[in-house]
Amino acid sequence: MGDSLNSSISNSTPKDLISITDIQAETTAQKRALSYANTIYQLFHQVMDEQQPADRVVSEYFRVNKKHGSKDRRVIRESLFALFRWWGWLSKLGDSRSSQAWFAMLGASATIESHAWHEIVQAWSEFSGQALLKSDSKCGSCLDAPLSCVTGKCEWMNAQFAPLTFTTDELVPGWFWQVCPIEDAAQRLAMVESLSSRPPIWSRAQNIDTATAIEQLNKLDVPATASDYFSDAINLGHKSINLNGLALYKEGKLEIQDLGSQVIGHICAPIESDLWWDACSGAGGKSLQLRSLMLLQNPRSAGNIVASDIRRKPLEELAKRAKRAGFKGISVSPWRSDELPVPHNHFDGVLVDAPCSCTGTWRRNPDMRWIDGIETVQDKPALQLDILRRSSQAVKDGGTLVYATCSLSPLENEQVVNAFLAEQSEFTLEASTHPFTGKQTEMLTVFPFEADSDGMFVARMRRR
Repeated sequence: MGDSLNSSISNSTPKDLISITDIQAETTAQKRALSYANTIYQLFHQVMDEQQPADRVVSEYFRVNKKHGSKDRRVIRESLFALFRWWGWLSKLGDSRSSQAWFAMLGASATIESHAWHEIVQAWSEFSGQALLKSDSKCGSCLDAPLSCVTGKCEWMNAQFAPLTFTTDELVPGWFWQVCPIEDAAQRLAMVESLSSRPPIWSRAQNIDTATAIEQLNKLDVPATASDYFSDAINLGHKSINLNGLALYKEGKLEIQDLGSQVIGHICAPIESDLWWDACSGAGGKSLQLRSLMLLQNPRSAGNIVASDIRRKPLEELAKRAKRAGFKGISVSPWRSDELPVPHNHFDGVLVDAPCSCTGTWRRNPDMRWIDGIETVQDKPALQLDILRRSSQAVKDGGTLVYATCSLSPLENEQVVNAFLAEQSEFTLEASTHPFTGKQTEMLTVFPFEADSDGMFVARMRRR
């Protein structure tokens, strides 16, 4: 269907668009494929048209529609998120409201992700009118199976949909490279490769030996493995896990926290008797990590963490998590105004994990790269600098101030820290060792491709 698809791309107008419900399904596989396609169609356009987070949209859909079994849920969820991962290419196939283009998008994304529901994928291909090319040749760039790397997938797309052309850079919006410039070609490709793949579920062991935790998880067929970087970090693999069905989780011995996020706690490096303030704590993942690091040094640690946020519900969730872990020494103090919710010049350490564009989490939320715009990054630095400036007042003389984001943009990271230091002469940068590369740096960016994690930024400062 190469010629006819390309014709629809160039000639389609709003009045030409047809509903996918007009497709006639004959076989059982085609009927199932059409049903899936309709559901995915509705969810996809709800996300894109209403700019709602995809994970929230899917969760709400499954909450209301309990008829779907585990296989149905997997097909719908993985197919939907595949569309977002490869949307930079798929969007070139035509209007997503055209049945021909829509089925071509579903078939292509399922093929390049090697989804296992072959009959469904074949039916989508039949509906699109274009046979899917085989993918058993070698990738010309990496000499590996063609669909095992993003370069091979790009070559497959170029062959499948000629004369259209596709490049790896297109898998992220063009504005991303403006605010997250990466000049090195190899690193740029590695960035695209990582953003186009699903990250594993990372966790931390608490109040239990890591090896013991891994052994217990493996007995439950959870593919848990140790991290090469942090002694308490555990990789739980890529499959969905019913956390509430795990005794370790219910007993507070296992906390979900991405490996990139764990870097921040290790850069904070709290001493067991320290008093720390987590100024933008959210649901408290880093507060729990800071307390856990203190307890690893001394099970009777006298240290304390104060957690603050402008939202009450996340703080309530933190209280539940701390109780589940049996952690004492964690209290909450919500922000109620621009005034500090804690005393000035009081803490050994202050962590400012500032609100940001979250570009470092695009692996987990591929829809965000298409529903957000460049203003998502450009609008944040003024707020971030203001929060950092005010929160720094709580650091006592000789104390530590840590600024962090889950952004990959220097606008939200290095430039904010430099602006802060330019006006706050009593603070100086301290060198840190990048845990994944071993390099010494004063401002540390964790790229997703370095250790199969989210992207993060962190800088550690000292008050004279």
